[in-house]
Amino acid sequence: MVTSRLPPAALTLKQFLRRQQVLGLYRKILQTARRIPNEADRRYVKEKAREEFKRNKDSTDEGSLVSPGRPGPVRRERSCSPGSHGPGFPKNKAGERNRR
Repeated sequence: MVTSRLPPAALTLKQFLRRQQVLGLYRKILQTARRIPNEADRRYVKEKAREEFKRNKDSTDEGSLVSPGRPGPVRRERSCSPGSHGPGFPKNKAGERNRR
């Protein structure tokens, strides 16, 4: 019987590459968040990214990964581009979104 020198918890090549892809996506999200001018929005994006990645850390569904430049499932709760105001901003009496 041949024994492996790898520890029993070692990742396969496929798992290792997927992990690198996920970590790259996380870094890209945090780098993009740094460019958000509004500090509250920047903190929201970073915290939301942390929450989602922690929530999905044990996920094995490889089809759900979205990488930059590759189409995939998109769920936007709040737009973070400069000048846009997503659902997180309350409306004023005139029905317009309040600016921060």
